[in-house]
Amino acid sequence: MNYIFLCIILILLLKLYIKLADKYNIIDKPNSRSSHSNITVRGGGIIFPLGALIWFMWSGFQYPMFFIGLVIISLVSFIDDISPLSNKIRLTIQFTSILLLFSELGFNLFPWWIWIIIWVIATGTINAFNFMDGINGITGSYSLSVLLGFWVVNNYQVEFIANEFIYCVAVSLIVFSFYNFRTRAICFAGDIGSVSIAFILTFILAKLIIQTNDLIYILFLSIYGVDTVTTIIYRLWQRENIFEAHRKHLYQLLANELKIAQILVSAAFSSLQLLICIIVYLTINKDYSKLTNQVLGFSILTIIILLFYGTRYKINNKLAEQKA
Repeated sequence: MNYIFLCIILILLLKLYIKLADKYNIIDKPNSRSSHSNITVRGGGIIFPLGALIWFMWSGFQYPMFFIGLVIISLVSFIDDISPLSNKIRLTIQFTSILLLFSELGFNLFPWWIWIIIWVIATGTINAFNFMDGINGITGSYSLSVLLGFWVVNNYQVEFIANEFIYCVAVSLIVFSFYNFRTRAICFAGDIGSVSIAFILTFILAKLIIQTNDLIYILFLSIYGVDTVTTIIYRLWQRENIFEAHRKHLYQLLANELKIAQILVSAAFSSLQLLICIIVYLTINKDYSKLTNQVLGFSILTIIILLFYGTRYKINNKLAEQKA
């Protein structure tokens, strides 16, 4: 596939979408819980599923059930960008799309109760990406870091998915980042962007874990996972409604409370995730036993949790001192 040609197509499609979104008022207006201060076009992440679908057609329609799920979840997410839907509708569609993803992977691989656990993890991943899409550049740069980790494993350890698929998704992320990874973003990913890229990365991760039979690769999404889970725990501890919009994620505290430039925070989160992907790859290449890999994986996860907890603790103390 000519990726320069693909890049040009996606640029033109995104430019067209930005004009249409501006015309039909598909925009994000800043409010008290926003991390931005300017009216910005929402839904620019529409090119993520478009880039993937271009590969789907070019490849001779590989992974059809997965792509049906991607289309369904992307369409509903786009509708949600235009007019917010109820949680019941969104979760029902997510459940249906994940079932289609499982169908592509093969239901006969695991007993039913394992699939329930995987469904919970997949749903959590999709919503974690949606929660974390809050500052300029974070969705594009973080997803590129994860994709780079997948590419390294695919090319230097075990081939588990077509490289061309990774490239097409990466091109869409690069094009989007050009319009989003800047001090004043031209467009935001929106629900269609964060949900669709999460769905795509979940599929790639699931294929990798099934191919290698090694759960350590869950660490490829560990930064988003730790920030999301620790924030939920913190808000539950504060007796807050976890379903209400907020600015309590660590990346939001860094950008909004400490006033660190959003693109620097995004770059830091993405770089940290890429570092973890590299550590996981180097660990696996040492031919350790599965038990050793699990211990190492747990140790890495523990360090990340302690890092996030310690940083949040310092920020909260600093904010408390400022209020006193």
